[in-house]
Amino acid sequence: MNPARLTGPPMRLKLGGEILPMVGHVRMYVCGITPYDVSHLGHASTYVWADAVERVLRWHGHHVTVARNVTDVDEALFAEARRRGESHTMLATLQRAAFEGTMAALQVRPPDLAPSAAQHIGHVVQLAQALLDRDSAYERNGTVYARTAHSAAQAGVDRDAALRLATEYRDHPDDPDKDDPLDVTVWQAADPDDDVSWPSPWGDGRPGWHAECAAMVLALFGSSVDIHCGGGDLAYPHHASEAALAESATGVTPFARSWMRAGIVSVDGAKMAKSTGNLVLVEDLLKEHSPGAIRLMLLNRPWSQPWSFDAAALDDAEATLEQLYAAASSPGMAPGAAAVPATLLDDLDVPRAVHIALEDGGQAARTLIEILALT
Repeated sequence: MNPARLTGPPMRLKLGGEILPMVGHVRMYVCGITPYDVSHLGHASTYVWADAVERVLRWHGHHVTVARNVTDVDEALFAEARRRGESHTMLATLQRAAFEGTMAALQVRPPDLAPSAAQHIGHVVQLAQALLDRDSAYERNGTVYARTAHSAAQAGVDRDAALRLATEYRDHPDDPDKDDPLDVTVWQAADPDDDVSWPSPWGDGRPGWHAECAAMVLALFGSSVDIHCGGGDLAYPHHASEAALAESATGVTPFARSWMRAGIVSVDGAKMAKSTGNLVLVEDLLKEHSPGAIRLMLLNRPWSQPWSFDAAALDDAEATLEQLYAAASSPGMAPGAAAVPATLLDDLDVPRAVHIALEDGGQAARTLIEILALT
């Protein structure tokens, strides 16, 4: 935190088109990885944008606490571990280390808090009990379901689309024990052949995905956060269900004062994902391009809009970065030195800030490079 920066005009961050007033401490939660496979450019986009807003806030004198979780209790992780013949804890540890190395290479600051789902099993149990106590959940055959059908409409998703997404994200809308297909699992009863489970008042089992994040946020930050970050593809069902669980348990709304969901990355018209086989790995890009150029390519665009990766964009980013370095080497305190940080407060308008930095040079360019860690 830089208290000297608090003596000027008040900082007014606009995020998602709305002013987000803040005083002093800012609480940020970032949806982290499920550590069962390599991290790709789509992941990097989310975490670089979260890093950017954190750096902007810190530059303007705010104390920011960032929590970025690891979803190390997940069926995809368990299945991949069984396929490899490894323990899920070893696989998660190795993949987490690889991810953190990639983030360090991209100069993404380590989070202040790095909770894992496995560390917060007890908090998921507490969340489930709180929901049961408020009649916002019900228990059937050892599984606790939360009444979350309303979250789709609140997220602006019609029921048909919600059912399709619930199926895609393995929320099992066809589960006959549910009162409503769009209710989500808070605590999942263990099957006889499950090799990973924990005890609970309702029998052995494990937490549901949405409940994991809700419980971690509540345990770390209390009833709400200021900024909740994640990928654009997590809006429904994950973020909507997470918020519904937390708000139903605590009675406090909103769960997140602001949502920052980075635009989905596509390649040749298809969302970047393991299932489509179109992954672009950051470790491969780093063999030929600088971390600063990769960061600039990810940031030099509206943060919430979907975009398509093109290798030529990296060459363009390298060229722009060289121009920024050249501009930064010129002396002087041009008006843009103040305009750059002000522009970044306006919904993280990096393209306009880059334009100002290149046009004014000197301190304006140096300020942009410093704030966005384009080195």
